[in-house]
Amino acid sequence: MRGAVLVAIAAAIGNMLQGWDNATIAGAVLYIKREFHLQAQPAIEGLVVATSLIGATVITTFSGPVSDSVGRRPMLIASSVLYFLAGLLMLWSPNVYVLLLSRLVNGFAIGLAVTLVPVYISETAPPEIRGLLNTLPQFTGSGGMFLSYCMVFAMTLAPQPDWRLMLGVVSLLSLLYLLLTVCYLPESPRWLVSKGRMKEARAVLQMLRGRDDVAGEMALLVEGLGTAGDTAIEEYIVGPPPPQHADEADGGDRVTLYGPERGMSWVAQPLPLGAGGQGSMLGSAIGLGSRQGSVLDHLRDPVVALLGSVHDLKPTPAAAPEGSMLFSNLGSMLSFHDKAPVDWDEENGVADGGGEQLVSDDDDVRAPLLDARGLSSMHETATTMGIGGGWQLAWKYADGPESGVVKRMYLHEEAGGGEGGVHAAALVSQSALYLQHGKQEQHQGGGPALAHPAAAAAEEHEQAGGRWRELLEPGVRHALVCGVTMQVLQQFSGINGVLYYTPQILNQAGVSVLLASLGLGADSTSILISGLTTLLMLPAIGVAMRLMDVSGRRSLLLWTLPVLIASLLVLVAASVVPMAAAAHAAVATGSVMVYLCCFVMGFGPIPNILCAEIFPTRVRGLCIAICSLAFWLGDIAVTYSLPVMLSCVGLTGVFGFYAVVCCLALGFVALRVPETKGLPLEVIIEFFNVGARGVAASAASAASPYAEEEEEEDDDDGDHHRRH
Repeated sequence: MRGAVLVAIAAAIGNMLQGWDNATIAGAVLYIKREFHLQAQPAIEGLVVATSLIGATVITTFSGPVSDSVGRRPMLIASSVLYFLAGLLMLWSPNVYVLLLSRLVNGFAIGLAVTLVPVYISETAPPEIRGLLNTLPQFTGSGGMFLSYCMVFAMTLAPQPDWRLMLGVVSLLSLLYLLLTVCYLPESPRWLVSKGRMKEARAVLQMLRGRDDVAGEMALLVEGLGTAGDTAIEEYIVGPPPPQHADEADGGDRVTLYGPERGMSWVAQPLPLGAGGQGSMLGSAIGLGSRQGSVLDHLRDPVVALLGSVHDLKPTPAAAPEGSMLFSNLGSMLSFHDKAPVDWDEENGVADGGGEQLVSDDDDVRAPLLDARGLSSMHETATTMGIGGGWQLAWKYADGPESGVVKRMYLHEEAGGGEGGVHAAALVSQSALYLQHGKQEQHQGGGPALAHPAAAAAEEHEQAGGRWRELLEPGVRHALVCGVTMQVLQQFSGINGVLYYTPQILNQAGVSVLLASLGLGADSTSILISGLTTLLMLPAIGVAMRLMDVSGRRSLLLWTLPVLIASLLVLVAASVVPMAAAAHAAVATGSVMVYLCCFVMGFGPIPNILCAEIFPTRVRGLCIAICSLAFWLGDIAVTYSLPVMLSCVGLTGVFGFYAVVCCLALGFVALRVPETKGLPLEVIIEFFNVGARGVAASAASAASPYAEEEEEEDDDDGDHHRRH
C-alpha cells in the first residue's frame, strides 16, 4: 500500500500550509495591530484574521460541485497556485486593504485544501488504513504550525520583527505543493469511474494498491455510482456450486451469486427472517421497526446500532476451517465457467447484450473490464473477490434470470454456518450495473449483461438538477444531518478561536511569569509557549493515527470529549479561584495543552474523516461542500467573536461556553454518530439507507396509534350516520 500512503502524504501538504498560516497570523497579528493602530479596534483586528475564513467560505460554496465536474486533482493544483499568490500579496501589503485582499486569496487556497484533501484521501485509501491516512492532514497541519511558531519566535527576537516576511514565507512552501500536485498526484479513481474513464481508473488503482488484480475494487467503484434505494438486509448460507450445471442453481430456495471476476459464481441458501438472532446484523435491522427498549434506545440513531452490530460480529471457528474467515472461505468455493457476468467495452460503448464486444481498435479496451487476468484453467481460484474490511461483492437476479432485474450484494460473514457453507449477511439493493429502463439482457453464458458506467453518467447529466434531488434521498439526508452537526459542534467547541489567539490568550493568563527569568518579552514568551504546545500535539496525533483504525472514530470521540470538558472546567476554576500568579499561569498553560492535545486526537480530525466517508460518490463533492460551508461559517463566528467575548466575559465565560458545547457534542456522538472504521465507502452509505428507513418506520409506528384512533372515530361516525 506504499502508493496510497505516499499519495496521502503529498496531498496532506495542503493542510500543512493551512497550519503554517494559522500560526503565522497568530504571531503576526501582534505586530499588525501596532503598525495599523488596531488596539482600540478589536473588530478590525478580528477581521484581519477572519477575512481568510470568509474567502474559504466563499470558495467552499463552489468547490464541491466543481470538483465533481472537473476532478479532485485540478482543484488541489488550484489550491497550491492560490497559496503562492496569497504569499506574494502578504509579502507586499503596503496597507491594511491589500493585507485584507491577500488574506481573502489565502482563504480561497485554504478552503480548497481543507474541503478536498480529506475527500481525495478517502477515495484513494484502502478501507483498512483509511482512518490512519485521513488523520495525516491533522498531523501535517499541526507540524506546519510548530515549524511556523519556531520561525515566528526567532523573528520576535529581532529588534524590529517583520510581520510581512512572516506571512510571505508561505509562497516558497506552496511551490513544493504545486510541484507535487502537478507531477505526482493521480486523479481519484472513484471520480474517474464516475466519468466512465475506466482504463485510467484501473491504472491508478493498480499504482495505489501495488498489484495488478483490482477487479473486485473496480466493480465496487462502479456500484458506488448509485446514491440510494430500497436496501434490504438478508442472510444466506453461501457455498460452492455443484460440480456441474452450476448455472441451473436458480430456482427453489437456492440462488446463483455472480462474482466480479469472469466466470465466478457460487450458490446461496436464503435463511428465514431473523435466523441470525438479535446479535446479528439482520437482528439489529429487525429491531429498528419496533424500537423497543429504554428511552436511550429510542434516541439512538439506527445507523449506530447497525454499524455497531457489524463491528461486534466475530465468526465462530465452527463456521469454517480453522483460521479461515469469509474472505478465504468464499475464495475456495468459487467455480469458473464459460460465462462473463460483467462484460463490456471498457470505454467506447456498452456490450451488445449477446456477450459480443463493440468493435474497437484497442485490444486492451476490448478486454472485459473485470476480467481476472491469468486464469489459465477452469479450476483456478480467484486472486480476490474482497472489497475491503471483510466484505465481498456479488450479484444475483432478483427473481431468476427471466426477471432481468439484477441485484447487488455486499456480503459479510456472521457467526454460525454449516457444512459446506458460510453464514453471511448481505446488504441487497438495485445494482448500478444494469441496462437502462428494464432492457436487461443476458450473456451467452447466463450472467447478466450490465451497463457501462459512462452510459449511466451520461444519462445522469441529462437530468437537470438530478444531483440536488439526490440530496433529498433519505440515506443522503440522514448522512448530511450527521455531518453538518458534527462540523458545527466542532467549531463551537472553540478550537480555532483558541488556535488563532493562543498567544494572546496565554499572555492574558499570565504565562510570561513562567519565562520571565530568561529575559524574554511578553510577545516572545507567548509565541514560545504556543510552539511548545503545538509540539506536544504531534505525539497525540500519532497516537490517534495508530488508534483510528483499531479503536475506531466513535470510540476516540467518546474517550477524548470528557477530557476536553474537564480541561475547560479547570480553566474556568483557575480563573475563579484566587491563586498566585505563577500557579495560575501554570494551571492555565497545562489545561490549554491538555485541551489541544485531546482535541487533535478526536474532535479535530474525526468530523472531516466522517464527512469524507458517509456520502455516495455521485454527490460526495456537493455534500462535502455543504458540510464545509457549515464548518467555515462556524469558524467565522467563533474567530470574529472571540475578542469581543474576551473583553465582555473574560476567559471564564469563554471557556465555560466551550465546556457546555462539548457536553452537547458528547451526547450527540453517543446517540447519533456511527462507527465507520474498516468499511468500504460504498457499504457505509448503504447502512445510512437502511438506518433512514428504520427512522421512518419508527415515526410511522409512533403515529399509528393516533391514526388507528382517528380511523375508529370515522367508522363510529359512519355507523351512527347509517343508523339515522
